Amino acid sequence: MLPEKFTYPFCYVPHPLIREAAAALIERIDASDYLRGLFGEGKMMGALLVQDAAGDTRVLYGFSGVAGGTALVEGFVPPIFDLTEPGGYYRAAEARITAINERLALLRTEMSVGKCHKAGGAESTFQQTSLSSDSTHKAGGAESVEALERERHALSVELQDWIFSRYRVSNARGESLSIKEVFARRGLVPPGGTGDCAAPKLLQYAYSHGLKPLAMGEFWYGASPRREVRTQGRFYPSCTGKCGPLLEFMLQGLDVEPNPLAQLSTREPRIVFQDQYIIVAEKPSGMLAAPGRYVSHSMVSALEKLTGAEVFSCHRLDMDTSGLMVFAKTTAVQAALHRQFAAGEVHKRYQARLQPGRELPAEQGEISIPLSLDYYDRPRQMADWESGKPALTRYRVLRHRRDGSTDIEFEPLTGRTHQLRVHAAHALGLGRPIAGDRLYGGDPATPDAPLALHASRLEFRHPVTGEPLLFQSPLK
Repeated sequence: MLPEKFTYPFCYVPHPLIREAAAALIERIDASDYLRGLFGEGKMMGALLVQDAAGDTRVLYGFSGVAGGTALVEGFVPPIFDLTEPGGYYRAAEARITAINERLALLRTEMSVGKCHKAGGAESTFQQTSLSSDSTHKAGGAESVEALERERHALSVELQDWIFSRYRVSNARGESLSIKEVFARRGLVPPGGTGDCAAPKLLQYAYSHGLKPLAMGEFWYGASPRREVRTQGRFYPSCTGKCGPLLEFMLQGLDVEPNPLAQLSTREPRIVFQDQYIIVAEKPSGMLAAPGRYVSHSMVSALEKLTGAEVFSCHRLDMDTSGLMVFAKTTAVQAALHRQFAAGEVHKRYQARLQPGRELPAEQGEISIPLSLDYYDRPRQMADWESGKPALTRYRVLRHRRDGSTDIEFEPLTGRTHQLRVHAAHALGLGRPIAGDRLYGGDPATPDAPLALHASRLEFRHPVTGEPLLFQSPLK
């Protein structure tokens, strides 16, 4: 059966026909030494179901960026604008920038070697003739690091502007804009690589050949990267930084599925305990913990309605995560609870259901993968061993289920954004995304299936009486 609406690319459940298309492509690549060589190191692929004027349907395939130094591979749609053409403006400009990089590397090497050569406590003749007082300029009017860096920056800006002025994209209304114009409408400058992802390539090919897009999905093939959460055969949403403004324009004129992230939960929280100072309640998946910038309905507002008391937030859970939370009824109690959280005196555990997949490294253990925000794909987080914040999770398997999924208990020893979700899904963690986690490769059983991550245990001292309190709620 054909889909009724086109895929919302930033949060979706793949249509069955897209799943079949992805499986067929993976089988084709696996059977070809040439294609495995091109894509085996890891590549985001895309499949687009289209319909022609006669009503016949077929699937188009695309891949992000280039493969083996080329953007043109038989059986895949071409790039929106081919930058790999030999002798073209892009290649010439790229060669100029490469030449500057080589000159910079040589100059810095000469400077470093010069600093290391001393003769009788004095600078070597090389230093005296090659470095000025600021250690950057060459004597006799030769090149300087600063001048080369300024030249490189100017050439890069000029080249990016040239690229994005020539990348033209269309939408289902028949409108056409350059990528530069699409981003300028939102007061933005497109980041490098915009337009080279699989999704815009596929849509542009469909529009330029009179084909109607029906459904789409992007999935990973090949080895998992070290930084991002990517596993072969799993589907992932389009990035929001590079593809967000672009796809928003290109999808105009199509009947697109509603954004699931905008469909807030209509369920009410369940109050587990309350007295004159605090409320402990169970948050449903899909509800904000506290009012957001554009959404006022949250646990705070729902509890105020249920109790008739003023309610103050003390900590947060992701909107998609369900489970136990504590709230204060006065600002003084809120401050006391904040002190407990800051001192690490509040103990939390979570239960999750992992997707079927590879064998877990052990029945229990610890995962240590530092995390940082993926700037061009908010709110996704990525592994970052250079500048990421330390993140440590303790886990314990609860049960292996007959369908291949696994119930697990997590104890986060740090509190980073999406920590449990990334540590579950990353290849260097458990390599098994949490069921329903569409951001990190989890596959919901149905479009409205919630994320199977639940704050199941909350332990703290009563902020007024000092009494130890323990609340538990298992994953359903």
